[in-house]
Amino acid sequence: MNHDRSIATQIVALIQSEGLPVGAHLPAQMLADKLRVSRSPVNEALALLHEKGVLTREKNRGFFLARPVAAPAAELASRLGLAEPDVATAAYFQIAEDLLQGTLDTQVSEQLLKARYGLTTTQLNTVLKRIAQEGWAERKPGYGWEFSSMLTTPDSLLQSYRLRLALEPAALLEPGYRLEPRTLQRLRAAEFHLLNGGIETDTADQLHDRGVRFHESLVEASGNPFFVDTIRRVNRVRRLLSYRSMRDRERYPEHAKQHLHILDLLERERNEEASLAMREHLEHTLTALAQISRLLEP
Repeated sequence: MNHDRSIATQIVALIQSEGLPVGAHLPAQMLADKLRVSRSPVNEALALLHEKGVLTREKNRGFFLARPVAAPAAELASRLGLAEPDVATAAYFQIAEDLLQGTLDTQVSEQLLKARYGLTTTQLNTVLKRIAQEGWAERKPGYGWEFSSMLTTPDSLLQSYRLRLALEPAALLEPGYRLEPRTLQRLRAAEFHLLNGGIETDTADQLHDRGVRFHESLVEASGNPFFVDTIRRVNRVRRLLSYRSMRDRERYPEHAKQHLHILDLLERERNEEASLAMREHLEHTLTALAQISRLLEP
């Protein structure tokens, strides 16, 4: 249920940010595209908002806005009892921050985490499950959790980029490289979304995932499973530090334009030029990260 609540909260925020009037139609596919999730959780979230009286449902026509969404989205979500996952999300970012600041030990008990971040057992499980899936903590045999030290230094972010600098331009030169037109279209739409305001409005999660999807999709098109496995591993590891670097979003418009340029070259099957452009793009990011390493310092 947590996931549906989180998406319901995002739908409320979208209704508010777009200033939708009472009676506005909310097609599931449109919401799924905007939130970049599949239709199934969107349908469940719409049903939940219908239950809470925010939407009405018309047979064969779908969901419509039943009342004005005037309060700040977070406040309304809280009043409707939709805000629980935000507690888990806030704790997730706080744990990451505390680790990077060096104020949280790398070995901790669940009891300590619950007390320190004011979490219920369910909320703590949600947070730890996410952290474990991302690969920066694991359960210790018998007792407690251990966080990876690989993720907590600015150097490790720069090292992850140097690995990508070796790998990603090479992936674009693999024999039989093929980027499906549908994938190309999806990636291009994501970049235009950013340039049309998403840079300011997307969460750190959404920004990170958009970048990961772009780079992983291009490497997947190489058809080389070793490249694909490596890029996925390095992306899991760098998530924590890349959130930290997102406090500075000024470089994102330039990033989006570079991504679009690479897509244009791949569409025209100019892979050697695309490979060079990818190298320049990653070098540009490495330079920017070195300059903003003050953000990564405790």
